[in-house]
Amino acid sequence: MESLIRKSKILVVDDEVEILNLIKMALNKEGFENIYTAESGKKGLELFEIEKPDLAILDIMLPDIEGYDICKKIRQTSDIPVLFLSAKGEELDKLVGLSLGADDYITKPFSLKELALRVKIQIRRIKKQFNIEEKNNSSETIKVGPFEVNDRTLEVKKNGELLELKPKELKMFIYMVKHKNQIISKEKFCDEVWGDDFIGYDNTIMVHIRRLREKVEDNPSKPEYIINVKGLGYKFVIKE
Repeated sequence: MESLIRKSKILVVDDEVEILNLIKMALNKEGFENIYTAESGKKGLELFEIEKPDLAILDIMLPDIEGYDICKKIRQTSDIPVLFLSAKGEELDKLVGLSLGADDYITKPFSLKELALRVKIQIRRIKKQFNIEEKNNSSETIKVGPFEVNDRTLEVKKNGELLELKPKELKMFIYMVKHKNQIISKEKFCDEVWGDDFIGYDNTIMVHIRRLREKVEDNPSKPEYIINVKGLGYKFVIKE
């Protein structure tokens, strides 16, 4: 783990130089050696393209490009963990960030130790997901109902047509397919897809379920496959 932390590249984008320096110092103390900082969204995107970081920390309110827009750009080509920093603490702002594909949301002012811990948690997830993908490299296509799922090539088809699923949506759907007609708790989704405890992930899961339904259901408002089991979780229903 120490080697993974030391080698990991972290991109930090914030227009306040003092905050950049404090974050860099806190991460250095935790063993992170490759910290890249930017005072503007434009510079942040340039560093992202050049350095290919393993994780990005983005301030939302920037003078040129909002952190939300930087996250959208990153998600076009990468599934790296993204953490938002913001002076806004409203639930709607957090939901917007999470719906764009962010992995965490930290409200200013924040504890530097807490930030460093959250970064470490995300880096651990990278390692865990990499190990899982290595173990699954011999998996075969799973066919259930109108769906065909291949967790080696990371493809999902419905009635022969490829579905455009984002990485987290893909992991959730593959897990549901492998456990069809079984109730899956939100806690289980957190453990298997995000590799973390359930605390703080309730809204994140609901957002991903809603987006999945929009892509796999014929009528998302009346789901046929991804069913909510009140008080227990969700079930991927396939009639045999």
